[in-house]
Amino acid sequence: MAPAFKRGDRLVVASHNAHKLVEIGEMVAPFGLSVVSAGELGIPEPEETGTTFAENAEIKALAVAKAANLPALADDSGLVVEALGGAPGIYSARWAGPGKDFAMAMKKVADRLDALGASRPEHRRAAFVAVLCLAFPDGATRNFAGEVTGHLVYPPRGENGFGYDPMFVPDGHEETFGELPPETKAGFSHRARAFARFAEEMLVR
Repeated sequence: MAPAFKRGDRLVVASHNAHKLVEIGEMVAPFGLSVVSAGELGIPEPEETGTTFAENAEIKALAVAKAANLPALADDSGLVVEALGGAPGIYSARWAGPGKDFAMAMKKVADRLDALGASRPEHRRAAFVAVLCLAFPDGATRNFAGEVTGHLVYPPRGENGFGYDPMFVPDGHEETFGELPPETKAGFSHRARAFARFAEEMLVR
């Protein structure tokens, strides 16, 4: 399949999350693409009614692509904890409540693990999962997935990153995503791995 984009093209990031806009903007910059967020265009966020990361990413990407009449890239991602049956999963942001209180959300995860007696690292296995959906105004879509495995710690450590980053220690590292330098995390994060698949198929250097 021929790449979908060339240098100078514009891509809408189907999100109102400033962190995601910056992260995706930095990823596409080497390819000469410019990004604008759905929020900057005044496009409201659709209700996420899917049951998987892929379904929710597609809902967001399609809504924004059609509203903006431009290609749109949406991300749906979250923390999947083995001992909790995959929770919080697609509800990762909702566990933080309307105020996006991830300190509360991390404590909720830790409390549930404690209640199960999951105290050792091997009992606290988890993964960050991301699915990027690229949607076009005509309704065509493509999905690209990425995952990073690791284990959880509590209390949280580090001020970098966002969300559950300060409690997640990726395999092969001793630091949490909240402690690792942003440029280190950017090299292998779940979103970076999904983006690498997107770039390989859809972008021209």
